[in-house]
Amino acid sequence: MSSTITLRPETPADIQAITDVTVAAFNTLAISDHTEQFIVAALRAAQALTVSLVAEMEGRVVGHIAFSPVTISDGTPGWYGLGPVSVLPEFHRQGIGKALIEEGLARLKALGARGCCLVGHPEYYPRFGFRNVVGLVHEGVPPEAFFALSFDGRLPQGTVTFHEGFGAHR
Repeated sequence: MSSTITLRPETPADIQAITDVTVAAFNTLAISDHTEQFIVAALRAAQALTVSLVAEMEGRVVGHIAFSPVTISDGTPGWYGLGPVSVLPEFHRQGIGKALIEEGLARLKALGARGCCLVGHPEYYPRFGFRNVVGLVHEGVPPEAFFALSFDGRLPQGTVTFHEGFGAHR
C-alpha cells in the first residue's frame, strides 16, 4: 500500500461515503444486482451491524466492511455473515479488502463470536481460512460460493439465513 490505511468503526459522518464506496465497488460487477448499498443501510437501520468498519486513507473513506448476525437452522448461536465488503476500484489490489476482512474477523472473535460465513468468490476467501462446508448451505447459492470459518473448531450443519436486510432493494 502506498499510503497509510486507518481502519476504524464507522461513524454517522461516514454514512454517505460508505454508500458511495459501496456503489462504486459493485458498479461494474456482473454478478451484483447493485443493491449492496441498500443492504448496508437496512442493516444499519435495523441496528444489525455488529461490526462495521471503514478503511480511510488521507482522510478519505476508501473501503467498508459489514458483519451482521445470521440464523442457522440447527440453532447454533453466535455466527455472523460477512458482507458486503467494498473498496473503491482505484484502490483495488492494495491490501485494503484484506485488511478490512482480517480486522473485522478479529473484532468478531473479540466479541465472542463462534464463526462467520459469506457468499463470495471461490478463489479469494480461502486465503482467510474460509472453506466450503458440506452440510452447511445458503439456499439459492452454489456450494462453491458459500463459505464458513469456525472460530471455536465446531461447524454447524443446516441452512444459514442472513439478516432480512439482505433483501433490501432500495
